[in-house]
Amino acid sequence: MHVPDGFLDAPTSIATGVVAAGVVAIALRRARTELDDRTAPMAGLVAAFVFAAQMINFPVGAGTSGHLMGGALAAVLVGPWTAVLCLAVVLLVQGLFMADGGISALGTNIVLIGVVTTAVGWLVFRALRAVLPRRLGVVAPAAAIAALVSVPAAAAVFTGLFAVGGTVPVESGDVLAAMLGWHVLIGIGEAVVTGLVVASVVRVRPDLVYGARDLIRARTLEIREAGRPT
Repeated sequence: MHVPDGFLDAPTSIATGVVAAGVVAIALRRARTELDDRTAPMAGLVAAFVFAAQMINFPVGAGTSGHLMGGALAAVLVGPWTAVLCLAVVLLVQGLFMADGGISALGTNIVLIGVVTTAVGWLVFRALRAVLPRRLGVVAPAAAIAALVSVPAAAAVFTGLFAVGGTVPVESGDVLAAMLGWHVLIGIGEAVVTGLVVASVVRVRPDLVYGARDLIRARTLEIREAGRPT
């Protein structure tokens, strides 16, 4: 889904750049509440994993490409604000050193891949956690469904941006059909990857999964309560 230079007009690119800068600035402050000495190294691992996963690109037509995004995965593992920072760094490196996405479109790519997928993925994950049983076993399936929803959501937002400021002579309806069609398939693949990765970490070190912290605290409290003399 990396948007190239010139695909959106200057006003749209500037607007998304302002939004991206504002969200990243907020994330820099809010991420402090998500990270500690144990989970901070996880952020680096998540960024590296997402960077590698995004190297697998799938053509989706109309001059764009799609790939695994990692927003929901990062949000569940390290928290939504830290996830935004991880993805912003990944996109910055890709844009500057690998020509993956345009420099003028960096803000657009951060909004779509770093903000939309993270926000949608985290909100869907939290909604599922609210209605599913409070067990560690539901964390990975909830993360997988969140990843599935987040990918076409970002594709739909891109179509909206294209309708407002697209510079390529392609009908918005054709772009929407191509983007959603391919990104639903990509979302299924991302759901599988996200579910497997989260399940693996939960099985080995559930205390490192941000999306499972409340369950770990509740389980620890239950153990302590059970150990107290009556």
